[in-house]
Amino acid sequence: MKLYYIGILKNETRPAVELCAEKELGDYSRFTRGSISEFMTMFSKTVAERTKPAQRQDVEEQSYTFHAYGRTEGVAGIIISDKDYPALVAHQLLSKVCDEFLTKHPRTSYASASPSPLPFPELKEYIVKYQDPQQADSIMKIQRELDETKITLHKTIESVLERGEKIDTLVEKSNDLSSQSRMFYTQAKKQNSCCTLM
Repeated sequence: MKLYYIGILKNETRPAVELCAEKELGDYSRFTRGSISEFMTMFSKTVAERTKPAQRQDVEEQSYTFHAYGRTEGVAGIIISDKDYPALVAHQLLSKVCDEFLTKHPRTSYASASPSPLPFPELKEYIVKYQDPQQADSIMKIQRELDETKITLHKTIESVLERGEKIDTLVEKSNDLSSQSRMFYTQAKKQNSCCTLM
């Protein structure tokens, strides 16, 4: 699971304008980072333009998933991840990022025809923190802990059942031994009854 891009784009006019973005391109060689960065920016603009206000959508392209959240303030949040990244976590992060961005930068700061990029250093922190969605998202963290507990409980129940089967086997063997010892006792009594001691 990997996050590659988090960005806020102005999408009320065409073409969409990237207001702030953070990219994680460490998995790519230096020679391909530029073209991959351009692809992400260009495709993010396209997805942002096609995302209506108050709409959430996920778009798959090649090995990437673009998570989009359009806001009524004229911006859209875009996250690019691999296909394994949970959509729920991505959309929670989008909501958080958009809310914080709009709190920090009101509509007047990006309302001009061609706004310049706006500072939003929190994106760098979020792209690092949310690389592991299970650590970043409390619901997923609890779900993982529940899954681990469930596995432990299953193992415990299986071992108890195995012990129960072993106990049942021991009881059967004990019953068999008991019946064999009774037979031995009666046979020994018959054998010894013919002989008398003086």
